Amino acid sequence: MTTPSNAMPGSPLESQGIDSQRIALAPLSPTRPLYWSIRRELWENRSIYVAPLVAGVLGMLAFYINLFYLPRTLRAVPGMDPGHQQMMIAMPYGHLAWLLLPTAFIVGFFYSLDALHGERRDRSILFWKSLPVSDLTTVLSKASIPLVILPLLVFAIAVVLHLMMLLLSTAVLLLTGGVATLWAHLPLFQLELVLLYGLVVSALWHAPLYAWLLLVSAWARRATFLWAVLPLLAIGVLEWIVFHTWHFANLLHNRLLGFAWDAFNFTTPDGSAVDLHFIPVSLLTPGRFLSTPGLWIGLIFAAIFLAAAVRLRRSSEPI
Repeated sequence: MTTPSNAMPGSPLESQGIDSQRIALAPLSPTRPLYWSIRRELWENRSIYVAPLVAGVLGMLAFYINLFYLPRTLRAVPGMDPGHQQMMIAMPYGHLAWLLLPTAFIVGFFYSLDALHGERRDRSILFWKSLPVSDLTTVLSKASIPLVILPLLVFAIAVVLHLMMLLLSTAVLLLTGGVATLWAHLPLFQLELVLLYGLVVSALWHAPLYAWLLLVSAWARRATFLWAVLPLLAIGVLEWIVFHTWHFANLLHNRLLGFAWDAFNFTTPDGSAVDLHFIPVSLLTPGRFLSTPGLWIGLIFAAIFLAAAVRLRRSSEPI
């Protein structure tokens, strides 16, 4: 017996010599829902990349002013010890990095607070839930913005701006002298490596904060900022009234900034303090950071909060 063809005799497909059965059996390309969900977040939330770019522009404006004093700074460098030489030359680059780091945290904070609430507020959740994208994929795509996309974006912006700063400094010093001193003492590779390391450890440490904000965003009907912050403040105040202690407040403070003391050494082997404008690679302590119980406890809570956010979104309706 012969299998009848799906195409009608004389159809345009057969007239062009195209086998319609082969087309029907051809595998469909994967839709990559997580990838397109992340792209959707970038399309809908331009502040994710606009805010770091604005911060970078402000940092570059400050650097342009600093260029006028660069030749005088380099003339004082040869009389310093090697550690101070690197610190003085790396200081403008460190200023830019320190400007971008808090910008990334602030953007991630407010993005997470509105990520699941916004689609309920503008009723677009009805459209997005009609697509073949699971609630887990949606929540993970939103969690990836502060945890993965923002750190990578900030790192890319910092690298580009640092290279621009180096080129501008070289152009100025070609006229006034001092190019050799700049290139000999600027630890550019170490700066980029330390910045990338700092972005990774801060994202891991702040994961439970972002997950908590996503949970509040999925649950609250309005005033998400108050629902995210006031319960934490209330617990701290209640603890002080009842027990006259500040353990919960110290826990929150540690969750915001505590990663620094586990991920870095802030004293050199001879006991002197390290200037935060430039932290050498030798003072990074990834092993100590990864062995910190607070890191893994925080990641467990982040997973719990994200799982709760997925369940809430599954039953979410427009506000």
